[in-house]
Amino acid sequence: MTRALTLTIALERYDRHVPFFDGTARSRAGLDLKVLQVGQAASLRDGAGRHERMIHDRAFDVAEFSMSTYLMARNRGLDLTAVPVFPRRLFSTSQMFVHPLSDLWEPKDLVSKKVALSSFQTTLSLLAKGDLKFEYGVPWEDIHWLVTTEEKVPFQPKPGVRIDRLPKGVDLGLMLANREIDAFLMPHPPHSVMSGQVKARRLFADTRQEEIRYFNKYGYFPIMHVLAFREDLVRREPWVAKALMDVYAHAMAVCDSYYEDPNWSRLAWGRHYYEQERSLLPADPWPIGFAANKANLEQLIKYSHDQGLIGERYPPERLFVESTLDT
Repeated sequence: MTRALTLTIALERYDRHVPFFDGTARSRAGLDLKVLQVGQAASLRDGAGRHERMIHDRAFDVAEFSMSTYLMARNRGLDLTAVPVFPRRLFSTSQMFVHPLSDLWEPKDLVSKKVALSSFQTTLSLLAKGDLKFEYGVPWEDIHWLVTTEEKVPFQPKPGVRIDRLPKGVDLGLMLANREIDAFLMPHPPHSVMSGQVKARRLFADTRQEEIRYFNKYGYFPIMHVLAFREDLVRREPWVAKALMDVYAHAMAVCDSYYEDPNWSRLAWGRHYYEQERSLLPADPWPIGFAANKANLEQLIKYSHDQGLIGERYPPERLFVESTLDT
């Protein structure tokens, strides 16, 4: 009997990843996955977060990884590759927060304002800045950006762009409450706001309707993360790319089945929300494969080049293991 290939895979514990952690997502192609729960942000135990550990130390064979940072890594020839699997997605408009008594109600109101980000290259930052400029006609260059973390891949900002670093450990919720910033655009809004300790509201009065419009216009729920591999692993074992895509597809199918139980979620109307989303977003918002995600990837490459994060608008085919481009 051929011995299975053991791989470490670093993931966050989302619902679609529960099948990895409980063993119900299985490979029929000879993979033995050592599944590690590793957060995106730095931890007391491990120091750097998942993205930093993957890009700087190649700490895992496979990892859920920042799409924006991956675009930069490929442009710079770093030893990472990926498959067209996207574990995290967000609309930018849901992540735009302002003071509840603010007179900011639409994107144009952010011009000349102080707006906080995680980092300039964080994927939500990339998407939000790009959407502001190309979807809403608000040049991101006209906003004063404040960042809370160091950039994972060094880059030279475009001339005239104002980016300042906030002190380590600041609470953006309190800064918003004290009017030290006008808004924040964060993939993980601060606990003080999400817990209700500090009041904030989303910039758009009807965020969901705006996101339904965006989805219907573009046909996708925007990508945040990609499944990245050590490139040396794929050179040695090229078959692992499609094998892991198959495992991930199985995990998504298992996850979808959870919602057949009306009380699987602790939300009283969890099943109702599930049915409502399927009605409002009739196309699959979580497609796996290259073809279904090509337009979204082209948009992110366009945004990254416009923001000075990559030096050229290269074709999205460059991002993935060649054997996965027919998916």
